Order: sequence, then C-alpha cells, then structure tokens
Amino acid sequence: MDAEQLRAQQAPLREKYAADPTAAKTPVRAQGSFREPGVTATIEGFAGPVRAGLHESTGGDGSDACSGDMLLEALLGCAGVTLRAVATSMGVELRSADLRADGFFDARGTLGIDRSAPVGLTDVVVTATLDTDADNKALERLARSTERYCVVGQSLKEPARFEVRRA
Repeated sequence: MDAEQLRAQQAPLREKYAADPTAAKTPVRAQGSFREPGVTATIEGFAGPVRAGLHESTGGDGSDACSGDMLLEALLGCAGVTLRAVATSMGVELRSADLRADGFFDARGTLGIDRSAPVGLTDVVVTATLDTDADNKALERLARSTERYCVVGQSLKEPARFEVRRA
C-alpha cells in the first residue's frame, strides 16, 4: 500500500468522524475466564486461547504466558502497525524492520514485599531497527509520530479502572 492508497482508504472514515465525532468512539474488548487450574487466566486471543500465569519471579514455573510479556506484545503490535502507517503516509520506504519491546518489573512490588517498589512495567522501550534510506530527521519524525498515535502506548499513560462484581 502506498500513501495515496492509504489516504483513499481512510478518507471516508475521516469525513464520517469529522461530521459525527460520536461515530469515532470505537469499542474494543478482551475476554477471558478461569477455565484452567492454578493461578491462571485464559484469555481469548486473536489466534486462539492464551493461558496467562505467574511469572517465574513471582512463583510461576514458566509454562504460562506472562501478562507483562503479553502487554509488551500488544504494545509492539500497535507500535509496528502505527509506524508502518506513518511511514506509508510520509512516503518513507521500509525494506524491512526488526521490532522489539523491553521493560522491567520489580517483583518486590508485585509480591507486596516493599510498598515503595513499583507495581507494573517500568523503563519500557520500543525499538524499531529499519532497513531504509530515510534520513535521521525522517526517522525522528517516525519515532515521535508512532509514539503519538500508538493507541496502546497512549493507553499506558492512564491506569485502567478495575471493577469486581458478583455473578
């Protein structure tokens, strides 16, 4: 897809949302259950169910997906698609890309050992190593625009609200 095709594909949506801002509010969801034994949650993923469990640093045995890794996977997927859309819009040719997301969590916070230790991922960095002829200025614009328009990345700025209800 080139910039002209992308703009043509998005033009009717842009017009619709400009005319009716409420139409732009797009629902997304994830679903899961406790259908597997142990301290796990089975999440319905795009490619099938994924069983999330405790990370080895918090008592898991490494056989289940770590929710922190899953979060980084969602971030990386969103960032990759966003970067590719921005590059397409800018007319920047990308021959290939290696994408990576890294972060840390402090198990002391997660296990309630030290209230001053953070709970959650910190020092998260998304790295895109691109095979491109784009100059440094274009790469910087790609990075800033990807950061600005990545839905998952922007969502991490505000904590989720949690509700627990009786069945």
